[in-house]
Amino acid sequence: MTQAHLPLTDFIEYSPDEMLKRAQDNYQQVKRRHSIRAFSDRAVPQAIIEQCILAAGTAPNGANHQPWHFVAINSPQIKAQIRQQAEALEQAFYAGRAGEEWLDALKPLGTNADKPYLEHAPWLIAVFSKKRTEESGEQKSNYYVHESVGIATGFLIQALHHAGLGTLTHTPKPMSFLSKVCGRDNDNERPYMLIIAGYPADDATIPQHAIDKKSLNEICDFI
Repeated sequence: MTQAHLPLTDFIEYSPDEMLKRAQDNYQQVKRRHSIRAFSDRAVPQAIIEQCILAAGTAPNGANHQPWHFVAINSPQIKAQIRQQAEALEQAFYAGRAGEEWLDALKPLGTNADKPYLEHAPWLIAVFSKKRTEESGEQKSNYYVHESVGIATGFLIQALHHAGLGTLTHTPKPMSFLSKVCGRDNDNERPYMLIIAGYPADDATIPQHAIDKKSLNEICDFI
């Protein structure tokens, strides 16, 4: 059966000069995105987070099944639970579970098991991946789940940055505790990542190591 298609009416074509300018402007903007670990507790309106999550929901994905779910956490009590459980895992990680090579790689960033930003930041956004989706009352498999959710998470980080917020990605291992804390403890969903979002603290810093990015020649070939 032929599926309905709609005319593409919202594509905007720019001149090559304008395209280059827009690409350069975008690069200059994303260069200012840094992972920060010191957040202010200053409030961020929920409406801003809603728009950023809507932007994430436009990401390309397998069969348009949109295999993701976002839990935006503002509750101090829930944030405290997440910090307590995440730090317990991180203690074991930094005590040796990570292995010497991984810990050596983290040294230039100055990270440790203490995660106060999990309570200080106004918003934590837990990203979940979904193995199946419901369509017309029927459960159907999702496709390219990891890739799709990864792209959506990238869209979310970019949207938060574009809105004027600082961000940090956090992936405690294992992350299964997030399923229970967020009320998503089922066999269809898995925690994918935790995004911390808010204003940087006045004394926020970024490691020198983190701003050393590879050149175009190192990350791309044109053939």
